[in-house]
Amino acid sequence: MQVVPLSGSLGAELRGVFIHGGMPEEDAAFIQRMLLKYRVVFFRNQQHMTDQSHWDFARNFGEIVSHPTVAAQEEPAILELHSHKGGRANSWHTDVTFDLRPPKLSILRAVTLPELGGDTVWANTVAAYEHLPDNLKALAEKLWAVHGNDFDYAASRVELLHDDTAKRYRRQYAAQVIKSEHPVVRVHPDTGEKSLLLGHYAQRFVNCNTYDSDRLYEIFQAHVTRLENTIRWRWAPGDVAMWDNRSTQHYAINDYGDRTRVMRRVTIVGDVPVSVDGSLSRPHVQ
Repeated sequence: MQVVPLSGSLGAELRGVFIHGGMPEEDAAFIQRMLLKYRVVFFRNQQHMTDQSHWDFARNFGEIVSHPTVAAQEEPAILELHSHKGGRANSWHTDVTFDLRPPKLSILRAVTLPELGGDTVWANTVAAYEHLPDNLKALAEKLWAVHGNDFDYAASRVELLHDDTAKRYRRQYAAQVIKSEHPVVRVHPDTGEKSLLLGHYAQRFVNCNTYDSDRLYEIFQAHVTRLENTIRWRWAPGDVAMWDNRSTQHYAINDYGDRTRVMRRVTIVGDVPVSVDGSLSRPHVQ
């Protein structure tokens, strides 16, 4: 297996990999180590993959978890992100942070790609924290944020669409509102690194009004999305991306008009985030 780093901050392509379910333990362990090191890893030329092999591959890295509000495809826990059914993730986010236990990692497979556009960008939230001045680090470590699914990229455009499938999708998503309180700085359970836990599910900071929350969010989120912290991936048929949801944010660029883009994602169950002082995330009680 060849490792090709892609930027100074995060991202590597793993070459010589044929993704399938029966992967040797040592290969899965190596991929896991590379994921911790590079935050996001990419595999080319995996056109042979099916929903079943996607599922089987994901099981090498932990327990698979379904999206908490959106129904999976025929294979359990495979979430389809379809550009004509609301699946345009064009805002910075970490997957499913409204849940008390956001996923540990996500594995995304390209199914149908537009002729142009549709790239995805990832950001390194560990580097974002590390590059903060000391006074902002101290402030961030004291802050907690309420994350909610009142807005979700997987459903955000559905109200603009009119077909019955899209309307059903929106009704299903909105049927259950989930909110959790997470530390703005979480400690990575495997590496001990500190990272900023924000993204578009973060609605406000605990014990802060909307005005102050918005401005504080802008300050910290701007450090996450600095170009120096990012890697941009141009998708090709057969591509698979796998990222550590505990140390990244990502953004799917919506620059392909009415062309079709279909991706399928499997996520691995995560842990309850832990703050710098050892406090655990908690459900938000209104």
